[in-house]
Amino acid sequence: MAISFMATCHLKQPHTPEDKGRTCSRYTGQAVRAVPIRVITVGKKRAEGVRLLVDEYKTKLKPYCSFEDSLVRSNPRNAQDVRAQVEDEEVGIMKLIGPDDWVVVLDERGRDVDSEQMAELLGDAGNSGASRISFCIGGAYGHGREVRKRANVTIRLSSMVLNHQIALVVLMEQLYRAWTILKGQNYHH
Repeated sequence: MAISFMATCHLKQPHTPEDKGRTCSRYTGQAVRAVPIRVITVGKKRAEGVRLLVDEYKTKLKPYCSFEDSLVRSNPRNAQDVRAQVEDEEVGIMKLIGPDDWVVVLDERGRDVDSEQMAELLGDAGNSGASRISFCIGGAYGHGREVRKRANVTIRLSSMVLNHQIALVVLMEQLYRAWTILKGQNYHH
């Protein structure tokens, strides 16, 4: 079920100064199907501060959608070869992605999206017929070929490379922000 984000979201880039503070005009005030969200992160045990922030945003997301957080162990066989490490992590990610999932891969080479575009992405995924949105955060060496091929869309949270724990916290805040945009609430300005 490949859906082109480029084709379904009417995104204009770069934004002009007049666009600053705009709202998600396509979905604000409209009913958006609340598709369950799963965030799949490759990594090791999370720092306590990260766990606290993730838990806080899970609580904030409850009124909007169901949410699941899955951690895939990085380098599960302690491979010395980077390619083997990425392939092993990819197996763990692919086991968690369902056939009807709308898959969003986070990658430093992905498309830049702002908060309103993230809201549109959630709205588009909700209207796609997908059973769930799966956001995939890769390990130290990124995603394998199969995960990238399975992606419906590839985005980036920053042009900088982010540690997977930082990327998770930023993604959680942006998911909450996106839902408040979709619902026309005052969190985003």
